[in-house]
Formats: sequence, structure tokens, C-alpha cells
Amino acid sequence: MFIHSAYSQSSALSTWEQGLENRISSDWLVHPVKAKAALYSSVDKKDIILYNGLVKRVFRLTPNVVCTDYINLITGQQLLRAIMPEASITINGKEYNVGGLHGQKEKAYLLPEWVNSYTKSDNDFQLENYTTGELLQPINWKQKDWWALNSHQPKGKTISFTYRNKKAELKDVAVIVHYALYDGIPVIEKWLTIENKGPNSFTINKVKNEVLALVEEESAVVGKPEQMKKPQGIYVETNYAFNNSMRYDISDQTLHWKTDPTYTSQVNYNYETPCILEVYPDKAPGIELRQNELFTSVRSYELLMDSYDRERRGLAIRKMYRTIAPWTTANPIFMHLISSNDDQVRLAIDQCAATGYEALILSFGSHLNMEDSSDANIQKWKSLAQYAHQKGVQIGGYSLFSSRRISDEHDVINPATGKTGGAFFGNAPCFGSKWGLAYRDKIKYFFTQTGFDIWENDGPYPGDVCASTTHPGHKGLDDSQWRQMEIQKELYRWLNERGVYINAPDWYFLDGTHKIAIGYREVNFSLSREQQKILNRQNIYDGTWEKTPSMGWGFVPLTKYQGGGPEAVLEPLNDHLTDYEQLMMQYYGAGVQACYRGPRLYDTEKTKQTVISVINWYKKYREILNSDVIHLRRADGRDWDGILHVSPQLKQKGLMMLYNPTNTSITRTIKIPLYYTGLSSTAKIREKESIFKPYSLGRDYSVELTVTIPANDYTWFVIE
Repeated sequence: MFIHSAYSQSSALSTWEQGLENRISSDWLVHPVKAKAALYSSVDKKDIILYNGLVKRVFRLTPNVVCTDYINLITGQQLLRAIMPEASITINGKEYNVGGLHGQKEKAYLLPEWVNSYTKSDNDFQLENYTTGELLQPINWKQKDWWALNSHQPKGKTISFTYRNKKAELKDVAVIVHYALYDGIPVIEKWLTIENKGPNSFTINKVKNEVLALVEEESAVVGKPEQMKKPQGIYVETNYAFNNSMRYDISDQTLHWKTDPTYTSQVNYNYETPCILEVYPDKAPGIELRQNELFTSVRSYELLMDSYDRERRGLAIRKMYRTIAPWTTANPIFMHLISSNDDQVRLAIDQCAATGYEALILSFGSHLNMEDSSDANIQKWKSLAQYAHQKGVQIGGYSLFSSRRISDEHDVINPATGKTGGAFFGNAPCFGSKWGLAYRDKIKYFFTQTGFDIWENDGPYPGDVCASTTHPGHKGLDDSQWRQMEIQKELYRWLNERGVYINAPDWYFLDGTHKIAIGYREVNFSLSREQQKILNRQNIYDGTWEKTPSMGWGFVPLTKYQGGGPEAVLEPLNDHLTDYEQLMMQYYGAGVQACYRGPRLYDTEKTKQTVISVINWYKKYREILNSDVIHLRRADGRDWDGILHVSPQLKQKGLMMLYNPTNTSITRTIKIPLYYTGLSSTAKIREKESIFKPYSLGRDYSVELTVTIPANDYTWFVIE
């Protein structure tokens, strides 16, 4: 790491050369980018440039730090139209800019030479020094024995600017704004930390870790901000997202589009174009920062987009996740066991080992209680974990946090009534209560003592606030959401770094969780098996636009669930083997693990061999099945439907799953889009394990394939 004063330039930074910003000639979603993340100094030493071949971001250093250039090198799009502060913090009720310059009058566009005349303000936090270094990981992921499509942590460069304020009351406060630039993807991560080295406590009311004046997406003479399109050239995710929707864009709690009344040359007569992006959590208005404490803001990941195409945008998001959160590519094959005694657990472990399943999860409704820290309970589950490990099977279990009432003392307090209730699911414990903190400690103790490998956490949901002033984990209402989130996310990170695989109820991937529900309605599993097959394929299709296959779990209840009659259940398995096999193939054929919830995986030798056959097939094609999904046709029960897996890096460039839900055999000529396979002229395609046949790609990188799918059946094709 190199540390530099505000006014001395480092010899460690290479000098920027014109021409480096030339657009790349290949597609970063198809071919790896050769350029690595790097930091440069401008020829005149006034600027620092972040560059990785895909994105370029430039900061002027004096008289204060300000971002003057933010360009997508894939398209050449300039994102900025005006300068803004590098961040904004509100301390003890007063708002301060962090970095930034003043003096820009025309806000429709920004010319570099204008910046020379801009000035700083003594009210703002000023640059003191900056440090540069290699990308450090927020989570020291321990992969353990899990299969993962990507087992490598990302690489890149970081730069951190330290700011201070001249005001006497702020002399002990340092604000450090951090940027991380990744190799191989057009992503910049940004967050800030606040240090208090003085004897007085401060209240942090709001932290905007990103403020950007972006080029507007559209112009309208009249129109409200909520009616107008938001800039699509940048996509932002943060590690502060929750609401049980199973989608990030709806779960996000931090992205805010604002208007800019100082932008007086905009077309909108009322100055209401949404063209300022701010990143901050809504419900964290009062966080106390004591002496020698460090506050860390949310982390924002800014992905530059090069297309409006839904599939391509989804591919970009998925590649971002595989890069910045590689633990999400782990995808163990697991069963969800309903058990009432230890013998049933051993039987299920034996069946997992016999069929090639890699993990067993004690489902809800089973006899596992992780909150019981008694020696007898710990020793029992330690023994069962050892038994599973001897069989080559990982073991885990379900634990409920929310959706239950503990007591008036420990539950979330509704600020409107001053009483319990008002949580997302009515009643819920507060993670900052004595009970909540003890729950965290009991979970850690259980995993430390038993050697369990998987935690399936049901709740907390989603960002409940709490008006209690007696809970030890938070001070009051104003910091209750933030502090509960910190407790919860620390637990996820702690488990992740010890090799524990985490199924979680919400969007906590960036803090260490591995999987979320793909998105389904539980009561639908009381419908007929025929309906379930179609609905499951719809869930898979809809749930893999932004999520990789490994990021979502599905559901296959083997016994009665949420009601339903004999037409809904799979038990006895041997009596419904055709449906059981197809449900497995639908999920494994999508690369999605489902919760096969019941007392057993097989009931007869024939059932056992069917399960073994499916698992062996999945393992044979595991890499391509866990690769990206291209959406071909959504299931509607009327005609064929299907998906295509693609990977330009593998020998198997594609694997296509096609389904026929009708009662008659169908023959169709399907146009298969092969651009993202990396193939450019010829593709070899075979149905199942038959002989490959060559096909020439059209100018749009597609081939036309005539296929026949039997009634109420499926088929699959391999592409090389």
C-alpha cells in the first residue's frame, strides 16, 4: 500500500498514455478482458485515473478531490454531466460535503478545462492524503468442500481518499472514501468509513456514499420524476437490500433518484428530470459514533451497462456476482429432510450417500433445535454430523428467527403504538434484544461445537425497526434497523468465513450468503403435479434473469404440503416416478437446486436407480448446467418451452432443455441464439447422447434446429 499527501504525487503510479481508453474490440461477456485494473497519474499530475479497459473514472486532486470523468469504454458513453461532492455526511444534524468543488454554472455537460477555475469551500471536508493498494476482500471466503463454478476471489486495485474538516468541532473526525476497481468487469465499488479519534460522541444522521450528476435518460418538457425514465447506463447494487421479494431491484433500500434545480438548461420546465443518483439507506437516521469507533457505510457496486436488452443486462449482473461474490457459485446437491428422530437422519444420510447427494438439510418441522446449547443436544448433533461426514455427506439445518413471538421484552416495538407488533410478519424478535444477541451466540456455538456445514435461516424479515430504548444491541428507533442489520450480516460473514453454506431469506449475497428462494408461492405446491411442473418451469424462467442458477433454490415437496390431495403429492415415490423424475430434471436441468422435502429420497430399488441416474447426469454436465441461462420460451402449457445454458469458456458451449406439456408429440423448428456460446461459424449439436451434427451459424449467430418432443415429456441437446 502506498500513502501520499494531497499535494505530492507517487512515483508508484504510472503516467496515463493517450490511446489507452480506446474501446475494446471483443465482448467482455464472451471473451475475457486482457486489461487489468490499474491506477494512473495524469501527465500534469493533477488527476488520478482508474482504468481497466472497460471503465475509466478520473479524479481531480486539487484544490479538492472531484470526479470529472466517468466513461463506459465499451460504448463510449460519458455518464457525468456535472461535478458533485464525492460523498455527503450529516453529523449532529449538519450536512457536509466530502470533497467536491464549486463553480459550475452549465450543468448539461462538463468540459475538463472548466474545472481549473472551480474552487473549494472551507465548509467541506478537504483531502488530506490518499492510499493505493491491491483489492482486499470484505469476506475471507472459505470454500470448504463445496463444488463451485468460480473458486477464485476477485482481483483489482483500490484507492482511498482521507478527508478532514477545518471546523474545531470536527477536528477528530476523519472520512475515508474508498474505491475498488475490479479486473475483467465494468464495476467500481465504493464505500466510506468515518473514524472518531476524539473524546466526544457524534450522531451520524445520514451518509451518502455516492452522489453523481448523471446525463438524463430522456428529456420531457413536462413530466414528474416518477414518470420519467431513469439513466440506464449505470446499474447499482449495495449490501443493504431486503424485503423478501427474491429480487434485488425491489429489495433495494439505498438507491435514490433526485432532481437538480441548479440544472437550469434542462428541457423540463419545472426542473424535475431525475438526473442525480444518491446512495444511502432510508431508515438509519441516528447512529452514535463513540471515541475510537469506526463507521462503515453501505458498499455500492456500480456496473456500467452497454445495452437495453433484458438478457444482456441480466448476463452482466450475473457475471458481476460470479466475480465479486464467488461463494454464490457454490451449488451443493441437497435434500430437505423431515425427521422426528435420529434414526431417520441416519437413514437419509445413507440414502444421500447411495444416490450421490452431497448434503442433507434438516427441514422446518424436524426435530433439530439449534437454540438448545445443552451438552446433550450438542453431542447428539455432533455425532450425527460425524456420521454424515464419514459417509461423504455435508449436514445442515433450518432455524426460524422471525414469524414468531418471544415476549414483550424481546420483540420488536412498533413506534406507532409503543407495543409489540408491526413487524413484517406481525410479531418478531428484535436482533438487538437480549434474546436476539443470545440467538446469534447460540448459532455460532452450535456450528463451532457440532461441525455442521449448512445454515438455513428463516428471517429476520425485512429490516424491521424497533422503538425500544432498553435493547442492548441498539440505542433507539433511529439506529434500530442499521444495528440489527449489522448484527445479522456479521453472523453471515462469520459463518461464511468458516466454510458454512447459507440459505437465507433475503438479498444478503454481498455479506456472505449463498442462496435465496428462486421465487415461488408455497400454496402452489398443493396443486396437481401437472400444474406444479409447469409452474416450476415458470419460476425457474422468471428467477434466473438476474440470478445465476446457483443463487436460487426451488421446492419439491415429496409429501403433503400446504394442503392438496393425492394428485399433488409424490409419495409413494415409486407410484409417481415419471413426475418425480421430470421434476428433478427440470431443476437439475436448470442448474437450480430444489428442496426435496420429505422423509426419504427413494422407496424402491427402481426409484433409487432413477435418482442415481438423474444425479449422475447432472454431475456429468454440471459445469455447463451451472453456467448462464439464455431464456428461450416461457412455459404456458400450450406449446414447447425451454432454456439454453451457455459458456464460451467450456468445451460444452451450450446445453438446451426443451419441454412439451401437451398431450401429443410436437415437432418444431426452433431458432437457437448461440452468440453467448462464443461460437461464430459452426456448431456441433447432438440430442442427448446421440451423434453430433454440424450446423452453420447465421449472421445473427443463431441456428435453426428441428426437434420432436414426445407428449408430456422433455428432451435436451448438447452444443460444442
